[in-house]
Amino acid sequence: MSDQQVPAALDRTLVALADPTRREILDRLSQGDARVTDIASHFPISLNSVSKHIKMLERADLIERRVVGRDHILRISPEPLNAVQGWMNRKRAFWAAQLEALDELLTKGQQNKN
Repeated sequence: MSDQQVPAALDRTLVALADPTRREILDRLSQGDARVTDIASHFPISLNSVSKHIKMLERADLIERRVVGRDHILRISPEPLNAVQGWMNRKRAFWAAQLEALDELLTKGQQNKN
């Protein structure tokens, strides 16, 4: 799959992960489920601003929300992170093979000079 064919879901995940506040929210949720208000209390920004970050994480399917009474409970959803890891592993394997082929080519060229 070329970079131009990267699925939209992967694009949304990478965009969501680009922001440090959203990564901090995910770090907090990796420790366990939490209420939106508890998450927001750790940031020096308004609840409304934190909610916007949370909505972006939800659109990227990185977190799930359930409502219990008046509480909105958030949970991390690892599937999109697994997709990013798979994409990165494929890129790493591709470039490792390319560099290995280049190394072999250079080694053979050096041996032919001697």
